Amino acid sequence: MWRIPKAWTRRYGKSRLDSSKPEIWRYANRMRLSGQVAIVTGGARGIGKAISQSLSVEGAHLVITDVNLSEAQQTANELASGTRRSLALEANVTEGKAVADMVDRTLQEFGRIDVLVNNAGITRDGLLLRMKEEDWDLVMNVNLKGAFHCTKSVLATMSKQRRGRIVNIASIVGVMGNAGQANYAASKAALIGFTKSVAREYASRGITANAVAPGFIDTAMTQNLTPEVREGLMKQIPLGRLGVPQDIANAVRFLVSEEAGYITGQVIHVNGGMLMV
Repeated sequence: MWRIPKAWTRRYGKSRLDSSKPEIWRYANRMRLSGQVAIVTGGARGIGKAISQSLSVEGAHLVITDVNLSEAQQTANELASGTRRSLALEANVTEGKAVADMVDRTLQEFGRIDVLVNNAGITRDGLLLRMKEEDWDLVMNVNLKGAFHCTKSVLATMSKQRRGRIVNIASIVGVMGNAGQANYAASKAALIGFTKSVAREYASRGITANAVAPGFIDTAMTQNLTPEVREGLMKQIPLGRLGVPQDIANAVRFLVSEEAGYITGQVIHVNGGMLMV
């Protein structure tokens, strides 16, 4: 049974809360995304999986795409519950036809698309002088071109619905830069510009587009760092810890909700204070 949080009691007073208890119960038990359909690219693990879980908890049907179909299917199986359905699809976001097929399959299965989270991303780090051209191209293709393909493919449906939420997962590195990550930083900086352009182009159709820029998050990408590097990062973060995938998922969950309906073209920084802009 859900109970009124003690923090609410301290802030609003017990008598006031008791008088509006039915309203509070309705708020606590409603699912903000009930019946909506959300696509999360790279949704099988790490930040993408946390995002998928958070949207599912809010009542959304999930389409989890990944280049690793078995992992995507495992996550989809974990999320399927009651009236909420989950669909796992294999899709390479760098290929336009693969993305178009993924969107077509989503529409066949659910008949609508309300949310797109462009989360798929990779790194191929190295000092610029030694960076291979193929490493530059691969990072740009996945991180930027992938978002282009996915966004373009859902816009017609969202425009017809006169509603849609697009969230692109950028990075702190796309704003401040980082040595050894010229390709990654360039792709994420470009993704922010892309987000703002989409926001301006499609606001009149009821579509919002925003970016979430994570700081250093405790995922497979950062777990390979040496203890010395991790300690050095911690010293740069005022909150004194690396982020966790749920920190990013919380921001995405808000941006795709009705409460964020007047927010578009923005970059939400989730970095523990490492970068303040």
